[in-house]
Amino acid sequence: MNPEQLQDTLDFAVEVALRAGHATMQHYQTGVTTELKPDRSPVTAADRAAERLARELITARFPDDAIIGEEFGAEGSSERRWILDPIDGTRTFIRGVPFFGFLLALQVGDEVPIGVMHFPALNETVSAAHGLGCWWNAKRAHVSNIGALGDALVCTTDAESVTRSPRADSWQRLTGAAGLTRTWGDCYGYALVATGRAEAMLDATVSIWDIAAVSPIIREAGGVLTDWDGNNGYDIPSAVATNGMLAEETRRVLRGDAR
Repeated sequence: MNPEQLQDTLDFAVEVALRAGHATMQHYQTGVTTELKPDRSPVTAADRAAERLARELITARFPDDAIIGEEFGAEGSSERRWILDPIDGTRTFIRGVPFFGFLLALQVGDEVPIGVMHFPALNETVSAAHGLGCWWNAKRAHVSNIGALGDALVCTTDAESVTRSPRADSWQRLTGAAGLTRTWGDCYGYALVATGRAEAMLDATVSIWDIAAVSPIIREAGGVLTDWDGNNGYDIPSAVATNGMLAEETRRVLRGDAR
């Protein structure tokens, strides 16, 4: 896609995110019924309503594009594929905490040139397209310029799940070296990195719909996204997003390498 096509498609993706986010807000802080999926993760009517709406909007605009989402799986086969998570942070949503988001990415072949994260309860949208930069609502977004881990804010979604994972030792080393750590991350932690409000965000386990939209956003904001072993990509099993200046030091601490 040329820059004009990229901008037009990004504008469409943002519009989808805004409308899907509005659909989730119809259920927010209403005591919505929660069900458990086979993997024991929660799902609500809000998740399903937002994903259905997003799929309808995408299919109406780009009928030949494929779609994959957390709640309704894969649909279609095409070089172009939309990847969506209707509520990233469903447990957060259920508890009435506003740090949940709608995620939407466009994959074209082996690249993900477009990503959108929308946080309807916070009225924040972070979006990016290849070569067009990263945007936080109407202003350009950049990662921070903090270059020492001891001065950095490091986030994760759930400290308990990390400490129970095979990554526990790595996480403990990182929190010991960081200036400050915070949780309640979900996708909002990655938005904090992209907008310069945090220096690193980590998750020990992610799925493609959790991280695809994050990939172009972190890159266009000037940061670095890899898995915990340093591999790049948009379909990675774990995630480490940094402001770029701390990418090497963060990976070194995670590995346990001596200085």
